[in-house]
Amino acid sequence: MNKFQLHPRLQQDCFVVGNFALSQLLMMNDSQYPWFILVPQRNDIGEIYQLNDCDRQQLLQESCLLAEKLIDIYQPDKLNIAAIGNLVPQLHLHHVARYKTDKAWPAPIWGKFAACAYPEQEESAHISRLQQSLLGYLGFRQI
Repeated sequence: MNKFQLHPRLQQDCFVVGNFALSQLLMMNDSQYPWFILVPQRNDIGEIYQLNDCDRQQLLQESCLLAEKLIDIYQPDKLNIAAIGNLVPQLHLHHVARYKTDKAWPAPIWGKFAACAYPEQEESAHISRLQQSLLGYLGFRQI
């Protein structure tokens, strides 16, 4: 089995938060939205249906847990969850906390505005808070 390779675009645009049993958890470097991404650590997979049954179930559990934690932490008006992949063919599942006050509301965020990078201290605070809330669940570990 080949070692998992994260797509270069995700490497460039995101911070690594940690790993679940199946997925790597990333945070998008865009301070306009709390935006996290689950990437199943399986090479050559572009769609959810391509995962085996066990991995599909694991991804759903990880996604549901992440969704619950993001709602607890950020208290958004809506949590958008999507596997789009038009620019990045590697399977990844976006989890974006949305607010009626965000500048893209109610439209989708993709392609609306250029990313606004996190200041270093703010990035670290978001990552640390989520890491602490996930420890002990579904094999999550910090990297």
